[in-house]
Amino acid sequence: MTDQPLLCVNGVSKFYGNRIGCQDVGLELWLGEVLAIVGESGSGKTTLLNCISTRLPPTAGTVSYRMRDGQMRDLYRMGEAERRFLMRTDWGFVHQNPADGLRMSVSAGANVGERLMAVGERHYGNIRETAEDWLGRVEIGLDRIDDQPRDFSGGMRQRLQIARNLVTVPRLVFMDEPTGGLDVSVQARLLDLLRGLVNDLGLAVVVVTHDLAVARLLSHRIMVMKDGAVVETGLTDRVLDDPREPYTQLLVSSILQV
Repeated sequence: MTDQPLLCVNGVSKFYGNRIGCQDVGLELWLGEVLAIVGESGSGKTTLLNCISTRLPPTAGTVSYRMRDGQMRDLYRMGEAERRFLMRTDWGFVHQNPADGLRMSVSAGANVGERLMAVGERHYGNIRETAEDWLGRVEIGLDRIDDQPRDFSGGMRQRLQIARNLVTVPRLVFMDEPTGGLDVSVQARLLDLLRGLVNDLGLAVVVVTHDLAVARLLSHRIMVMKDGAVVETGLTDRVLDDPREPYTQLLVSSILQV
């Protein structure tokens, strides 16, 4: 990790009329660090993720990102074209439903290759070779490179979405319930794969999950949300093994009783 954060969030709030999406949230994230945002449905975790990733403008607060030249930039003072370029190159976004993050009517290889073209790669041979390498890394057989994602299982689609996001070696990746809707055995394989790739590439990751087991396996730090506010934050093992706030204690104990 460097001595400067990659991402700084200050006082971010989002209101929908009188309803609170999230309120006065602050955080810092460093390269090589995984932050899990956890809470029940309606806690505000997905709203916060969408505000941080510029998918949803906050009502108040700032989100700043350290560019590759070392400059901290306020994301909401950037032009739309600049933000879109960041999202295609330096960032990744892994959706809960992989169909939201893939082009279902083009081949698996083309899904990976499109991201490479966004960073300037034009040589077909190089694009295909890199796509083959990444399909191998996410455990998709090379005989499936010309198949469309609509012919893949849910777990394969999610692995392809991960390959599509990571092929440009982004510095920051957002994940929204990346194991949601998958069978337990498929979840376990996917989590092992994700943990290995994140460690190998030294990414910064913000992962939203309601599953504390996912948070424990993937994250260094954890942020617990309730009713749009952060109620507890700290090192993942500390928060899950010795929760200080009653709500966190309830969350942890309810998991243990299942």
